[in-house]
Amino acid sequence: MPDPTSRTPQQPTVDVLVVGGGPTGLTLACDLARRGVRTHVVEASDRLPAGSRGKSLQARTLEAFDDLGVIGAVQAAGAPFPPMQTWRDGERGGEWQLIEPDPEAPVSRQPQQWLIPQWRTQEILRDRLLELGGTLECGARLVSLTQTDTHVTAEVERSDGGRRLMTVPYLVGADGSHSSVRESLGIAMKGEDRGLRSAVVADVRVRGLDRDHWHIWPDDPPGELLLCPLPGTDDFQLNAKITGDEFTATAETVRSLVAERTHLPPDAVTDVPWSSFYRPRTAMAERFRQGRVFLAGDAAHLHPPGGGQGLNIGVQDAYNLGWKLGQVIGRGAPVTLLDSYEAERRPAAAGVLDLSTRLYRAGRKPEDGRQSRLRGKVCHLLSVHYRDSELSTDARALRSPTGVRAGDRAPDLPCVTADGPCPNLFGLLRGPDFTLLAVNCAPPRATPGVRIHHVTGGPLAEELGTGLFLIRPDHHIGLAADSPELVGRYLARMGLMSGEGWTVVGVRPGLSTGRAVRRATPWP
Repeated sequence: MPDPTSRTPQQPTVDVLVVGGGPTGLTLACDLARRGVRTHVVEASDRLPAGSRGKSLQARTLEAFDDLGVIGAVQAAGAPFPPMQTWRDGERGGEWQLIEPDPEAPVSRQPQQWLIPQWRTQEILRDRLLELGGTLECGARLVSLTQTDTHVTAEVERSDGGRRLMTVPYLVGADGSHSSVRESLGIAMKGEDRGLRSAVVADVRVRGLDRDHWHIWPDDPPGELLLCPLPGTDDFQLNAKITGDEFTATAETVRSLVAERTHLPPDAVTDVPWSSFYRPRTAMAERFRQGRVFLAGDAAHLHPPGGGQGLNIGVQDAYNLGWKLGQVIGRGAPVTLLDSYEAERRPAAAGVLDLSTRLYRAGRKPEDGRQSRLRGKVCHLLSVHYRDSELSTDARALRSPTGVRAGDRAPDLPCVTADGPCPNLFGLLRGPDFTLLAVNCAPPRATPGVRIHHVTGGPLAEELGTGLFLIRPDHHIGLAADSPELVGRYLARMGLMSGEGWTVVGVRPGLSTGRAVRRATPWP
Protein backbone atom coordinates (compact mmCIF):
# COMPACT_ATOMS: atom_id res chain seq x y z
CA MET A 1 0.00 0.00 0.00
CA PRO A 2 1.45 3.43 -0.90
CA ASP A 3 2.61 5.58 2.00
CA PRO A 4 0.63 8.83 1.88
CA THR A 5 2.67 11.98 2.39
CA SER A 6 1.55 15.17 4.03
CA ARG A 7 2.42 18.80 3.58
CA THR A 8 2.71 20.76 6.82
CA PRO A 9 2.95 24.53 7.06
CA GLN A 10 4.98 26.04 9.87
CA GLN A 11 2.21 28.25 11.24
CA PRO A 12 -0.85 27.86 9.03
CA THR A 13 -3.39 30.65 8.83
CA VAL A 14 -6.60 28.70 9.06
CA ASP A 15 -10.32 29.43 8.83
CA VAL A 16 -11.42 25.85 9.60
CA LEU A 17 -9.40 23.21 11.42
CA VAL A 18 -10.56 19.69 10.56
CA VAL A 19 -9.58 16.96 13.02
CA GLY A 20 -9.41 13.58 11.28
CA GLY A 21 -8.01 12.56 7.90
CA GLY A 22 -10.59 9.95 6.94
CA PRO A 23 -13.10 10.31 4.08
CA THR A 24 -15.40 12.62 6.07
CA GLY A 25 -12.68 15.06 7.07
CA LEU A 26 -11.00 15.08 3.67
CA THR A 27 -14.31 15.56 1.82
CA LEU A 28 -15.13 18.54 4.01
CA ALA A 29 -11.64 19.99 3.57
CA CYS A 30 -11.86 19.67 -0.23
CA ASP A 31 -15.26 21.35 -0.29
CA LEU A 32 -14.03 24.21 1.86
CA ALA A 33 -10.74 24.65 -0.01
CA ARG A 34 -12.46 25.00 -3.37
CA ARG A 35 -14.47 27.86 -1.86
CA GLY A 36 -11.31 29.69 -0.85
CA VAL A 37 -11.75 28.82 2.82
CA ARG A 38 -8.32 28.26 4.36
CA THR A 39 -8.51 24.71 5.66
CA HIS A 40 -6.06 22.55 7.58
CA VAL A 41 -6.51 18.85 8.44
CA VAL A 42 -4.73 17.15 11.32
CA GLU A 43 -4.59 13.36 11.47
CA ALA A 44 -3.36 11.62 14.62
CA SER A 45 -1.73 8.70 12.78
CA ASP A 46 1.62 9.15 11.08
CA ARG A 47 -0.09 8.27 7.81
CA LEU A 48 -3.65 8.25 6.57
CA PRO A 49 -5.69 5.42 8.11
CA ALA A 50 -4.86 2.02 6.61
CA GLY A 51 -7.16 -0.76 5.49
CA SER A 52 -9.93 -1.21 2.95
CA ARG A 53 -12.58 -0.54 5.68
CA GLY A 54 -15.55 1.22 4.02
CA LYS A 55 -15.09 -0.14 0.51
CA SER A 56 -18.48 0.69 -1.02
CA LEU A 57 -19.41 4.11 -2.36
CA GLN A 58 -23.11 4.73 -2.86
CA ALA A 59 -24.66 6.70 -5.72
CA ARG A 60 -25.15 9.88 -3.71
CA THR A 61 -21.52 9.84 -2.55
CA LEU A 62 -20.34 9.41 -6.14
CA GLU A 63 -22.41 12.46 -7.10
CA ALA A 64 -20.67 14.50 -4.40
CA PHE A 65 -17.28 13.26 -5.57
CA ASP A 66 -18.18 14.23 -9.13
CA ASP A 67 -18.94 17.74 -7.92
CA LEU A 68 -15.64 17.88 -6.01
CA GLY A 69 -13.65 16.90 -9.10
CA VAL A 70 -12.47 13.43 -8.08
CA ILE A 71 -14.93 11.12 -9.83
CA GLY A 72 -12.49 10.26 -12.62
CA ALA A 73 -9.83 9.10 -10.19
CA VAL A 74 -12.40 7.17 -8.13
CA GLN A 75 -13.74 5.39 -11.20
CA ALA A 76 -10.24 4.57 -12.44
CA ALA A 77 -9.25 3.08 -9.08
CA GLY A 78 -12.43 1.06 -8.49
CA ALA A 79 -14.94 -1.20 -10.18
CA PRO A 80 -18.59 -2.25 -9.96
CA PHE A 81 -19.37 -4.86 -7.34
CA PRO A 82 -18.77 -8.37 -8.69
CA PRO A 83 -21.46 -11.06 -8.47
CA MET A 84 -21.61 -13.14 -5.30
CA GLN A 85 -20.33 -16.71 -5.47
CA THR A 86 -21.65 -19.18 -2.91
CA TRP A 87 -19.42 -22.04 -1.71
CA ARG A 88 -20.67 -25.22 -0.01
CA ASP A 89 -18.58 -28.29 0.81
CA GLY A 90 -15.75 -27.02 -1.34
CA GLU A 91 -17.97 -26.70 -4.41
CA ARG A 92 -19.26 -23.62 -6.16
CA GLY A 93 -22.93 -22.96 -5.63
CA GLY A 94 -25.12 -20.39 -7.30
CA GLU A 95 -24.02 -16.99 -8.51
CA TRP A 96 -26.20 -14.07 -7.40
CA GLN A 97 -26.32 -10.31 -6.97
CA LEU A 98 -26.02 -8.72 -3.55
CA ILE A 99 -27.83 -5.61 -4.77
CA GLU A 100 -30.60 -5.51 -7.32
CA PRO A 101 -31.08 -2.14 -9.06
CA ASP A 102 -34.12 -0.21 -7.90
CA PRO A 103 -36.24 0.70 -10.94
CA GLU A 104 -37.95 3.43 -8.89
CA ALA A 105 -34.73 5.08 -7.67
CA PRO A 106 -34.20 8.71 -8.63
CA VAL A 107 -32.26 9.09 -11.86
CA SER A 108 -28.50 9.38 -11.33
CA ARG A 109 -25.49 9.31 -13.60
CA GLN A 110 -23.83 7.19 -10.90
CA PRO A 111 -26.39 4.41 -10.45
CA GLN A 112 -23.95 1.66 -9.48
CA GLN A 113 -22.50 1.06 -6.07
CA TRP A 114 -18.75 1.42 -6.54
CA LEU A 115 -16.09 -0.82 -5.02
CA ILE A 116 -12.84 0.86 -3.96
CA PRO A 117 -10.63 0.38 -0.86
CA GLN A 118 -11.06 3.16 1.64
CA TRP A 119 -7.34 3.86 1.81
CA ARG A 120 -7.40 4.62 -1.92
CA THR A 121 -10.43 6.92 -1.57
CA GLN A 122 -8.51 8.81 1.11
CA GLU A 123 -5.46 9.17 -1.13
CA ILE A 124 -7.59 10.59 -3.94
CA LEU A 125 -9.23 13.10 -1.61
CA ARG A 126 -5.87 14.01 -0.09
CA ASP A 127 -4.38 14.72 -3.51
CA ARG A 128 -7.38 16.86 -4.42
CA LEU A 129 -7.12 18.79 -1.15
CA LEU A 130 -3.47 19.65 -1.77
CA GLU A 131 -4.27 20.60 -5.35
CA LEU A 132 -6.91 23.03 -4.09
CA GLY A 133 -4.46 24.63 -1.66
CA GLY A 134 -5.58 22.97 1.56
CA THR A 135 -3.07 21.44 3.94
CA LEU A 136 -2.77 18.09 5.72
CA GLU A 137 -0.65 17.24 8.72
CA CYS A 138 -0.24 13.60 9.74
CA GLY A 139 1.16 12.64 13.12
CA ALA A 140 -0.71 15.49 14.84
CA ARG A 141 -3.44 14.87 17.38
CA LEU A 142 -5.82 17.15 19.22
CA VAL A 143 -4.99 17.34 22.92
CA SER A 144 -7.59 19.85 24.07
CA LEU A 145 -9.77 22.68 22.88
CA THR A 146 -11.46 25.74 24.28
CA GLN A 147 -13.73 28.23 22.59
CA THR A 148 -15.19 31.70 22.92
CA ASP A 149 -17.91 33.50 20.99
CA THR A 150 -15.35 34.44 18.33
CA HIS A 151 -12.84 31.60 17.99
CA VAL A 152 -11.66 28.12 18.95
CA THR A 153 -8.23 27.43 20.43
CA ALA A 154 -6.93 23.91 19.82
CA GLU A 155 -3.84 22.37 21.37
CA VAL A 156 -2.19 20.03 18.87
CA GLU A 157 0.58 17.56 19.70
CA ARG A 158 2.87 16.10 17.06
CA SER A 159 4.19 12.56 17.21
CA ASP A 160 7.64 13.91 18.12
CA GLY A 161 6.15 15.43 21.29
CA GLY A 162 6.07 19.04 20.15
CA ARG A 163 2.94 21.01 20.94
CA ARG A 164 1.38 24.19 19.60
CA LEU A 165 -1.81 26.19 19.94
CA MET A 166 -3.96 26.95 16.92
CA THR A 167 -6.63 29.64 17.05
CA VAL A 168 -9.27 29.28 14.35
CA PRO A 169 -12.79 30.57 13.69
CA TYR A 170 -14.24 27.04 13.40
CA LEU A 171 -13.25 23.45 14.16
CA VAL A 172 -14.81 20.22 12.90
CA GLY A 173 -14.33 16.85 14.59
CA ALA A 174 -14.25 14.11 11.96
CA ASP A 175 -12.02 11.92 14.09
CA GLY A 176 -14.05 8.74 14.31
CA SER A 177 -15.87 6.76 16.93
CA HIS A 178 -13.38 7.57 19.70
CA SER A 179 -13.48 11.27 18.85
CA SER A 180 -11.18 13.42 20.95
CA VAL A 181 -13.16 16.45 19.80
CA ARG A 182 -16.40 14.98 21.13
CA GLU A 183 -14.73 14.02 24.39
CA SER A 184 -13.23 17.51 24.78
CA LEU A 185 -16.72 18.98 24.41
CA GLY A 186 -18.21 16.50 26.88
CA ILE A 187 -20.85 15.39 24.38
CA ALA A 188 -22.23 11.95 25.17
CA MET A 189 -23.01 9.23 22.67
CA LYS A 190 -26.41 7.70 23.24
CA GLY A 191 -27.30 4.31 21.83
CA GLU A 192 -28.62 0.92 22.68
CA ASP A 193 -27.41 -2.65 22.77
CA ARG A 194 -29.10 -4.27 19.82
CA GLY A 195 -27.38 -7.62 20.25
CA LEU A 196 -25.19 -7.25 17.17
CA ARG A 197 -22.42 -9.83 16.86
CA SER A 198 -18.77 -8.87 16.73
CA ALA A 199 -16.80 -9.30 13.53
CA VAL A 200 -13.37 -9.36 11.94
CA VAL A 201 -12.46 -7.38 8.85
CA ALA A 202 -9.07 -7.81 7.20
CA ASP A 203 -7.17 -7.28 3.97
CA VAL A 204 -5.72 -10.61 2.88
CA ARG A 205 -3.94 -12.15 -0.07
CA VAL A 206 -5.28 -15.56 -0.99
CA ARG A 207 -4.26 -18.28 -3.40
CA GLY A 208 -6.84 -20.43 -5.14
CA LEU A 209 -9.73 -17.97 -5.64
CA ASP A 210 -10.75 -16.09 -8.76
CA ARG A 211 -11.06 -12.31 -8.58
CA ASP A 212 -14.26 -12.16 -10.65
CA HIS A 213 -16.57 -12.93 -7.72
CA TRP A 214 -17.31 -11.91 -4.17
CA HIS A 215 -16.96 -15.28 -2.44
CA ILE A 216 -19.22 -16.29 0.43
CA TRP A 217 -19.31 -19.33 2.70
CA PRO A 218 -22.76 -18.89 4.31
CA ASP A 219 -23.35 -22.04 6.35
CA ASP A 220 -20.87 -21.98 9.23
CA PRO A 221 -22.80 -21.83 12.54
CA PRO A 222 -20.82 -18.85 13.90
CA GLY A 223 -21.70 -16.89 10.76
CA GLU A 224 -20.79 -16.40 7.15
CA LEU A 225 -17.30 -15.60 5.91
CA LEU A 226 -16.81 -13.44 2.82
CA LEU A 227 -13.83 -12.60 0.63
CA CYS A 228 -14.25 -9.66 -1.75
CA PRO A 229 -11.58 -8.83 -4.35
CA LEU A 230 -10.39 -5.22 -4.04
CA PRO A 231 -9.84 -3.44 -7.38
CA GLY A 232 -6.37 -2.19 -8.16
CA THR A 233 -4.76 -4.49 -5.59
CA ASP A 234 -3.88 -8.14 -5.04
CA ASP A 235 -5.97 -8.15 -1.87
CA PHE A 236 -9.35 -9.45 -0.80
CA GLN A 237 -11.34 -7.92 2.02
CA LEU A 238 -12.32 -10.60 4.54
CA ASN A 239 -15.44 -10.24 6.67
CA ALA A 240 -16.42 -12.80 9.29
CA LYS A 241 -18.77 -12.61 12.26
CA ILE A 242 -17.44 -13.84 15.57
CA THR A 243 -19.16 -15.52 18.50
CA GLY A 244 -18.35 -13.66 21.71
CA ASP A 245 -16.62 -10.37 22.34
CA GLU A 246 -13.09 -11.60 22.80
CA PHE A 247 -10.90 -12.01 19.74
CA THR A 248 -7.46 -10.81 18.72
CA ALA A 249 -7.15 -10.10 15.03
CA THR A 250 -3.72 -11.26 13.87
CA ALA A 251 -2.39 -12.92 10.74
CA GLU A 252 -2.55 -16.28 12.52
CA THR A 253 -6.13 -15.92 13.75
CA VAL A 254 -7.27 -14.70 10.33
CA ARG A 255 -5.65 -17.73 8.68
CA SER A 256 -7.38 -19.99 11.20
CA LEU A 257 -10.76 -18.43 10.41
CA VAL A 258 -10.27 -19.06 6.71
CA ALA A 259 -9.24 -22.66 7.31
CA GLU A 260 -12.15 -23.33 9.69
CA ARG A 261 -14.93 -21.80 7.58
CA THR A 262 -13.84 -22.41 3.98
CA HIS A 263 -12.33 -25.21 1.92
CA LEU A 264 -9.01 -23.32 1.75
CA PRO A 265 -5.99 -24.38 3.85
CA PRO A 266 -4.34 -21.88 6.21
CA ASP A 267 -1.35 -21.37 3.92
CA ALA A 268 -3.67 -20.24 1.13
CA VAL A 269 -3.61 -16.89 2.97
CA THR A 270 -0.19 -15.62 1.94
CA ASP A 271 -0.34 -12.20 3.58
CA VAL A 272 -2.51 -10.17 5.95
CA PRO A 273 -1.54 -6.51 5.45
CA TRP A 274 -4.23 -5.18 7.79
CA SER A 275 -6.85 -6.57 10.18
CA SER A 276 -9.31 -5.33 12.77
CA PHE A 277 -11.76 -6.77 15.29
CA TYR A 278 -14.79 -4.67 16.12
CA ARG A 279 -18.00 -4.75 18.15
CA PRO A 280 -20.76 -3.03 16.16
CA ARG A 281 -22.54 -0.19 17.91
CA THR A 282 -25.47 2.03 17.15
CA ALA A 283 -25.18 5.41 18.81
CA MET A 284 -25.80 9.08 18.17
CA ALA A 285 -24.13 12.13 19.69
CA GLU A 286 -26.44 14.21 21.85
CA ARG A 287 -25.72 17.13 19.55
CA PHE A 288 -23.68 17.70 16.39
CA ARG A 289 -22.64 21.25 17.22
CA GLN A 290 -21.43 23.12 20.27
CA GLY A 291 -20.68 26.76 19.59
CA ARG A 292 -18.05 26.94 16.87
CA VAL A 293 -17.25 23.24 16.94
CA PHE A 294 -19.03 20.61 14.83
CA LEU A 295 -19.08 16.80 14.73
CA ALA A 296 -19.32 14.80 11.51
CA GLY A 297 -19.15 11.17 10.43
CA ASP A 298 -18.45 8.52 13.06
CA ALA A 299 -17.71 11.25 15.60
CA ALA A 300 -21.41 12.13 15.45
CA HIS A 301 -23.05 8.76 14.79
CA LEU A 302 -21.97 5.12 14.85
CA HIS A 303 -23.37 2.61 12.38
CA PRO A 304 -22.87 -1.12 12.00
CA PRO A 305 -21.43 -1.84 8.54
CA GLY A 306 -24.63 -3.38 7.13
CA GLY A 307 -25.40 -1.90 3.73
CA GLY A 308 -22.11 -0.01 3.49
CA GLN A 309 -23.59 3.21 4.89
CA GLY A 310 -21.09 4.51 7.45
CA LEU A 311 -18.50 6.10 5.15
CA ASN A 312 -21.21 7.39 2.84
CA ILE A 313 -23.32 9.09 5.48
CA GLY A 314 -20.16 10.78 6.79
CA VAL A 315 -19.37 12.12 3.32
CA GLN A 316 -22.91 13.51 3.15
CA ASP A 317 -22.41 15.21 6.52
CA ALA A 318 -19.36 16.93 5.06
CA TYR A 319 -21.15 17.84 1.84
CA ASN A 320 -23.94 19.45 3.85
CA LEU A 321 -21.69 21.36 6.23
CA GLY A 322 -19.10 22.52 3.72
CA TRP A 323 -21.23 24.94 1.73
CA LYS A 324 -22.77 26.41 4.89
CA LEU A 325 -19.41 27.16 6.46
CA GLY A 326 -18.33 28.57 3.11
CA GLN A 327 -21.30 30.96 2.99
CA VAL A 328 -20.75 32.14 6.57
CA ILE A 329 -16.97 32.54 6.30
CA GLY A 330 -16.65 33.77 2.73
CA ARG A 331 -19.99 35.37 1.89
CA GLY A 332 -21.09 36.95 5.15
CA ALA A 333 -24.17 34.79 5.62
CA PRO A 334 -25.62 34.93 9.14
CA VAL A 335 -24.11 32.44 11.53
CA THR A 336 -27.60 31.06 12.19
CA LEU A 337 -27.29 29.29 8.84
CA LEU A 338 -25.04 26.80 10.63
CA ASP A 339 -27.92 25.75 12.90
CA SER A 340 -29.39 23.89 9.93
CA TYR A 341 -26.49 21.39 9.84
CA GLU A 342 -27.67 19.36 12.82
CA ALA A 343 -31.34 19.94 12.01
CA GLU A 344 -30.85 18.37 8.58
CA ARG A 345 -28.24 15.71 9.21
CA ARG A 346 -29.44 14.27 12.51
CA PRO A 347 -32.69 12.82 11.05
CA ALA A 348 -30.76 11.48 8.07
CA ALA A 349 -28.25 9.76 10.35
CA ALA A 350 -31.02 8.30 12.52
CA GLY A 351 -32.64 6.69 9.50
CA VAL A 352 -29.35 5.14 8.44
CA LEU A 353 -28.77 3.78 11.95
CA ASP A 354 -31.94 1.74 11.73
CA LEU A 355 -31.25 0.62 8.17
CA SER A 356 -27.66 -0.44 8.87
CA THR A 357 -28.69 -2.38 11.96
CA ARG A 358 -31.37 -4.26 10.07
CA LEU A 359 -29.06 -5.17 7.19
CA TYR A 360 -26.16 -6.14 9.47
CA ARG A 361 -28.39 -8.46 11.46
CA ALA A 362 -29.74 -10.03 8.26
CA GLY A 363 -26.28 -10.68 6.84
CA ARG A 364 -25.86 -11.71 3.21
CA LYS A 365 -28.20 -14.51 2.29
CA PRO A 366 -27.47 -16.39 -0.93
CA GLU A 367 -30.11 -16.18 -3.61
CA ASP A 368 -32.37 -14.06 -1.39
CA GLY A 369 -33.93 -11.86 -4.02
CA ARG A 370 -36.09 -9.97 -1.52
CA GLN A 371 -33.05 -8.86 0.46
CA SER A 372 -31.15 -7.93 -2.71
CA ARG A 373 -34.06 -5.76 -3.80
CA LEU A 374 -34.22 -4.14 -0.36
CA ARG A 375 -30.53 -3.25 -0.50
CA GLY A 376 -30.97 -1.78 -3.96
CA LYS A 377 -33.96 0.27 -2.83
CA VAL A 378 -32.58 1.82 0.33
CA CYS A 379 -28.80 2.02 0.14
CA HIS A 380 -28.21 4.55 -2.64
CA LEU A 381 -29.07 7.59 -0.42
CA LEU A 382 -30.61 9.39 -3.41
CA SER A 383 -33.95 9.78 -1.64
CA VAL A 384 -32.66 11.59 1.45
CA HIS A 385 -34.48 14.93 1.67
CA TYR A 386 -34.64 18.03 3.84
CA ARG A 387 -38.30 18.92 3.36
CA ASP A 388 -38.74 19.79 7.04
CA SER A 389 -35.68 22.05 7.16
CA GLU A 390 -35.99 25.78 7.76
CA LEU A 391 -33.90 26.17 4.60
CA SER A 392 -36.62 24.54 2.48
CA THR A 393 -39.45 26.78 1.30
CA ASP A 394 -42.04 25.74 -1.27
CA ALA A 395 -44.03 28.87 -2.05
CA ARG A 396 -45.57 27.92 -5.39
CA ALA A 397 -49.26 28.36 -5.92
CA LEU A 398 -49.23 25.15 -7.95
CA ARG A 399 -46.93 22.33 -6.84
CA SER A 400 -45.14 19.99 -9.23
CA PRO A 401 -47.46 17.29 -10.61
CA THR A 402 -44.78 14.68 -9.79
CA GLY A 403 -44.50 15.71 -6.14
CA VAL A 404 -41.02 17.27 -6.25
CA ARG A 405 -40.75 19.70 -3.35
CA ALA A 406 -38.30 22.09 -1.76
CA GLY A 407 -35.84 20.08 0.32
CA ASP A 408 -35.65 17.23 -2.21
CA ARG A 409 -32.51 16.36 -4.11
CA ALA A 410 -32.94 18.06 -7.47
CA PRO A 411 -33.82 15.62 -10.28
CA ASP A 412 -30.74 14.92 -12.42
CA LEU A 413 -32.66 14.88 -15.71
CA PRO A 414 -32.03 16.14 -19.24
CA CYS A 415 -33.34 19.57 -20.06
CA VAL A 416 -33.49 22.20 -22.77
CA THR A 417 -32.15 25.60 -21.80
CA ALA A 418 -31.96 28.92 -23.61
CA ASP A 419 -28.38 27.95 -24.48
CA GLY A 420 -29.40 24.58 -25.94
CA PRO A 421 -29.98 21.01 -24.77
CA CYS A 422 -28.24 19.66 -21.66
CA PRO A 423 -27.94 15.89 -21.05
CA ASN A 424 -28.30 16.18 -17.26
CA LEU A 425 -28.97 18.83 -14.68
CA PHE A 426 -25.99 18.08 -12.44
CA GLY A 427 -23.67 19.09 -15.26
CA LEU A 428 -25.10 22.58 -14.84
CA LEU A 429 -24.88 22.43 -11.04
CA ARG A 430 -21.23 21.37 -10.78
CA GLY A 431 -19.26 23.82 -8.64
CA PRO A 432 -19.58 25.65 -5.30
CA ASP A 433 -22.34 28.11 -6.22
CA PHE A 434 -26.11 28.29 -5.96
CA THR A 435 -28.02 27.72 -9.20
CA LEU A 436 -31.35 29.30 -10.09
CA LEU A 437 -33.52 27.47 -12.61
CA ALA A 438 -36.21 29.56 -14.25
CA VAL A 439 -38.47 26.83 -15.63
CA ASN A 440 -40.80 28.07 -18.36
CA CYS A 441 -40.71 31.58 -16.94
CA ALA A 442 -38.48 34.62 -17.36
CA PRO A 443 -35.24 34.51 -15.34
CA PRO A 444 -34.20 37.40 -13.09
CA ARG A 445 -31.00 39.30 -13.79
CA ALA A 446 -27.76 37.67 -12.68
CA THR A 447 -26.33 38.18 -9.19
CA PRO A 448 -22.82 37.25 -7.94
CA GLY A 449 -22.54 33.72 -6.58
CA VAL A 450 -25.65 32.48 -8.40
CA ARG A 451 -25.76 30.81 -11.81
CA ILE A 452 -29.03 31.25 -13.67
CA HIS A 453 -30.37 28.91 -16.33
CA HIS A 454 -33.55 29.45 -18.29
CA VAL A 455 -35.10 25.97 -18.69
CA THR A 456 -37.58 25.84 -21.56
CA GLY A 457 -38.34 22.15 -21.89
CA GLY A 458 -37.30 18.55 -21.53
CA PRO A 459 -37.87 15.92 -18.82
CA LEU A 460 -36.55 18.24 -16.09
CA ALA A 461 -39.16 20.87 -16.89
CA GLU A 462 -41.88 18.24 -16.84
CA GLU A 463 -40.66 16.93 -13.49
CA LEU A 464 -40.37 20.32 -11.76
CA GLY A 465 -43.25 22.22 -13.29
CA THR A 466 -43.29 25.97 -13.88
CA GLY A 467 -41.49 28.24 -11.43
CA LEU A 468 -38.22 29.49 -10.01
CA PHE A 469 -36.08 26.82 -8.33
CA LEU A 470 -33.05 27.78 -6.28
CA ILE A 471 -30.69 24.81 -6.00
CA ARG A 472 -28.29 24.71 -3.07
CA PRO A 473 -24.63 23.81 -3.67
CA ASP A 474 -25.34 20.29 -2.34
CA HIS A 475 -27.97 19.72 -5.08
CA HIS A 476 -31.02 20.09 -2.84
CA ILE A 477 -33.84 22.47 -3.75
CA GLY A 478 -33.78 25.32 -1.26
CA LEU A 479 -36.59 27.41 -2.67
CA ALA A 480 -39.40 26.74 -5.14
CA ALA A 481 -41.34 29.91 -5.85
CA ASP A 482 -43.33 31.92 -8.35
CA SER A 483 -42.07 35.31 -7.14
CA PRO A 484 -38.59 36.69 -7.89
CA GLU A 485 -38.83 38.77 -4.71
CA LEU A 486 -38.77 35.58 -2.65
CA VAL A 487 -35.62 34.51 -4.45
CA GLY A 488 -33.93 37.77 -3.52
CA ARG A 489 -34.91 37.43 0.12
CA TYR A 490 -33.66 33.83 0.25
CA LEU A 491 -30.32 34.78 -1.33
CA ALA A 492 -29.91 37.56 1.22
CA ARG A 493 -30.14 34.92 3.94
CA MET A 494 -27.31 33.08 2.18
CA GLY A 495 -25.07 36.17 2.16
CA LEU A 496 -25.36 36.58 -1.61
CA MET A 497 -27.14 39.94 -1.89
CA SER A 498 -28.57 42.69 0.24
CA GLY A 499 -32.16 41.62 -0.35
CA GLU A 500 -32.81 44.89 -2.23
CA GLY A 501 -32.55 45.64 -5.92
CA TRP A 502 -33.37 42.17 -7.29
CA THR A 503 -34.34 43.13 -10.81
CA VAL A 504 -36.83 41.23 -12.92
CA VAL A 505 -36.00 41.43 -16.62
CA GLY A 506 -39.24 39.86 -17.73
CA VAL A 507 -42.24 38.00 -16.40
CA ARG A 508 -44.05 35.21 -18.20
CA PRO A 509 -47.53 36.32 -19.19
CA GLY A 510 -49.99 35.32 -16.51
CA LEU A 511 -47.36 35.04 -13.76
CA SER A 512 -48.36 37.20 -10.82
CA THR A 513 -45.59 38.42 -8.56
CA GLY A 514 -47.81 40.07 -5.99
CA ARG A 515 -50.19 37.42 -4.80
CA ALA A 516 -49.98 35.75 -1.41
CA VAL A 517 -47.96 32.53 -1.30
CA ARG A 518 -47.93 29.44 0.86
CA ARG A 519 -44.79 29.17 2.91
CA ALA A 520 -43.75 25.80 4.27
CA THR A 521 -41.30 27.30 6.78
CA PRO A 522 -40.17 30.74 8.02
CA TRP A 523 -37.57 30.92 5.21
CA PRO A 524 -36.85 32.98 3.25
